[in-house]
Amino acid sequence: MSKGVVITVPVLVLSASLAAVFLLFLLSSFSSCSCPQPSDTSVSSTSSIDVGVPESSHGNIPLSTRKEDVEWVIDQIHANGLHMHDNVLRKGINPRTRAQQLVDLREFKGISHYEGPQLNNHTALPCPGELLVEEHHSNYGEPWAGGRDVFEFLAQSTQLRPESQVLEIGCGTLRVGLHFIRYLNPEHFHCLERDELSLMAAFRYELPAQGLLNKRPLIVKGDDMDFSKFGSGIMYDLIYASAVFLHMPDNLVWTGVERLTSKLKPYDGRIFVSHNIKFCSRLGGEECTKRLMSLGLEYIGKKTHDSLLFNHYEIWFEFRRVKA
Repeated sequence: MSKGVVITVPVLVLSASLAAVFLLFLLSSFSSCSCPQPSDTSVSSTSSIDVGVPESSHGNIPLSTRKEDVEWVIDQIHANGLHMHDNVLRKGINPRTRAQQLVDLREFKGISHYEGPQLNNHTALPCPGELLVEEHHSNYGEPWAGGRDVFEFLAQSTQLRPESQVLEIGCGTLRVGLHFIRYLNPEHFHCLERDELSLMAAFRYELPAQGLLNKRPLIVKGDDMDFSKFGSGIMYDLIYASAVFLHMPDNLVWTGVERLTSKLKPYDGRIFVSHNIKFCSRLGGEECTKRLMSLGLEYIGKKTHDSLLFNHYEIWFEFRRVKA
């Protein structure tokens, strides 16, 4: 007579429970695998319109233009039945070029103005006519409005906060810098600029006209990549150079990069360089990587961003510090 194995119900339930626990343990061990992540060297594109953008701590002001903002302004234009027309002489409006404005300003000084002994007693910061008619807004190869595009891209890319420390190499007339200065806490925007006329436009027109003198940006004249005047203890969250390294000898660029590395916050801080990085690529890919790593820098990748107001995109190269 053959003998069978009898399995009771409690033993069966207990066996199934143990098997389920073992399976869960096995799955959890797979999910926590600390596999190395692939290096991010791909090209990413950023639109000028973002839905989920970081907000400022003062007044919850978004860092960039949102989709609903664009929809709102389009609705306003349609609601008012507005269309573009030629800017010609019409009632109450007398279109003038900047050159014509400058002639008028020098000859007529304005509808109401002081003469004689009172000439210089009522203007606290007299500004040259060339700056008042904003001739310096035409110093760039693209519209002045493009400065806002650059700000929004960099601010989003670095999760900018009002307490962040930012350094621009070659801020010019503050086409981009104005937006950083307005957003950041006082004294948190620094710049090294070589062109004297650009600096005059920044100090004598842009900062006063935009109501930003109280922000006390630290803007220094210099062309030798000397950052000592910004202080030895400053650690930057963002360092950027827009179309600046193109006009500098490679050895001077490398000198600047070497000096800046120690001023960049490890891991979270970012360096962004626009247009190209020929100072690096001219060495050859492998040699460039070696030199960057010897400084403690890592190349993250190439990014592009679109303009909000005109058909234009800009290329940026991103780096971070990987050694404390």
